Amino acid sequence: MIENFANLNEIEFNKLKAAIAQITILIAGADGKIDKEEAEWAKKVTEIRSYKMHKDIKPYYQEVGKTYVEDMNAMLLELPTDYLEREKILISNLSELNQILPKLDGQIGVRLYQSFKSFANHVAKASGGFMGFFSVDSRESELIQLSMIEPIDGILKDEEE
Repeated sequence: MIENFANLNEIEFNKLKAAIAQITILIAGADGKIDKEEAEWAKKVTEIRSYKMHKDIKPYYQEVGKTYVEDMNAMLLELPTDYLEREKILISNLSELNQILPKLDGQIGVRLYQSFKSFANHVAKASGGFMGFFSVDSRESELIQLSMIEPIDGILKDEEE
């Protein structure tokens, strides 16, 4: 188990790991189809975060990156093809993080919550629009707020690290 996540059990940590693939599918599939560009960009963002993130959550993204593609593909096979049904399930799954995130050290919980929101934003902006502008549609704009996950607030220390 990753040091900063040692107070979670295996099931909780696996739910936390699954969040990145679930956010990808939720946001990328908000318009009813998952564009190749969105899926590829989400994979790239996950890879980038595995080496360019705050030291507290970098190991989380390294762990997620090990099975991200496989996890996402497995989820796509298991989830309904109807995007509205799929969305309901993903929202329910992501809302389970509300019992997990508070168990983390405050700084880590805040950083992870904020990283989920910025990740959702990156996925939403990955395709469509004109030269990358105006690419977030109204449903994506609503979903990238990740309102199913209760905000973890706090003042972050040592932002530069």
